[in-house]
Amino acid sequence: MTIAYATEDYLGADDYIDVVRKSGLNRPVEDRGRVERYLKHSNLFVTAREDGRLIGFARSLTDFCFCCYLSDLAVDRAFQGKGIGKRLIEETRKAAGGAQTTTLLLSAPTAMTFYQGIKMPHADNCFLYRREK
Repeated sequence: MTIAYATEDYLGADDYIDVVRKSGLNRPVEDRGRVERYLKHSNLFVTAREDGRLIGFARSLTDFCFCCYLSDLAVDRAFQGKGIGKRLIEETRKAAGGAQTTTLLLSAPTAMTFYQGIKMPHADNCFLYRREK
């Protein structure tokens, strides 16, 4: 299995929706217009492809020098457990500015053990307003 990782300028809604559905990530993929809007306004996409086919991605919003919000991390279930998610995070951190940039993500309760397992630092000083829809 050869996985190619890349920073891409654009991620299409069809690819995004396909991988989200195959990953188990809870996103509003039934609302294509909303998906297209948040993809349009994101500015960092790191992808994992096998033979050109998208199998995982990290979608972020960043200024590339101080802060990065990693909003979506998704890997097709058929490829989970192979280090792809961890590598997508590493590549995102590198692309967003490396050690000078804070990378933040909010985990779904079902994904907490993944982030703990890769020893991603856990914050206790985070506050948030959750989406209401």
